[in-house]
Amino acid sequence: MLGARVYINERSFTIGETLARPRTVTDQAILDGALEVANRRGPANVTFASVSAVVGLSPATLVQRFGTKEALLRAALERAWDLLDEATAREDERQPVTPDGAVALVTALWPEGQGDEAYAEGLLLLYEDMRDPVLRARGVRWRAALMQALGRRLASDPARQDELGRLMASQWQGAQIWWAFEREGRGREAVAAELRTWLKALAVDKP
Repeated sequence: MLGARVYINERSFTIGETLARPRTVTDQAILDGALEVANRRGPANVTFASVSAVVGLSPATLVQRFGTKEALLRAALERAWDLLDEATAREDERQPVTPDGAVALVTALWPEGQGDEAYAEGLLLLYEDMRDPVLRARGVRWRAALMQALGRRLASDPARQDELGRLMASQWQGAQIWWAFEREGRGREAVAAELRTWLKALAVDKP
């Protein structure tokens, strides 16, 4: 009868109440799957069908979770910013407070397991970020944190820290883009070498 208590695997339920099915695949896992698709095939290919093939849930279930393809992609890109924020904070704690530590910090942010050929797809994700005001704001906040982390490894004077942190962040991004055109050597190593050359040209050898 309704209202009576029953026991299933030592848990009690009231007859007539709806038993929620546990989520066997978390939203984070789905978003990581969407990012995998975006990194391999570009953001235009992040669809319920393509993500379904990666995470093992039906497209209908993904629609229930996220509503639209656009909402799924937006959530995946926010997840990417979360991961980048975490990685930047982790490397800021881990790397030495020296110019070499600044180089190590940014080159450690090169995605593990992502082949150099995937870099161009990453630029497509950057384009999506630039179109969305919320995602664009995430980029601005991350840049400020990165500049601070780099600056304190390059100078002791606060004003000089701001300047050098900003310049190194720009040099790092530019070095990645030029490497993407040339494809000479491995991306991470090529960018690190370019940054060390830049530091030597500025005669930055200690903070």
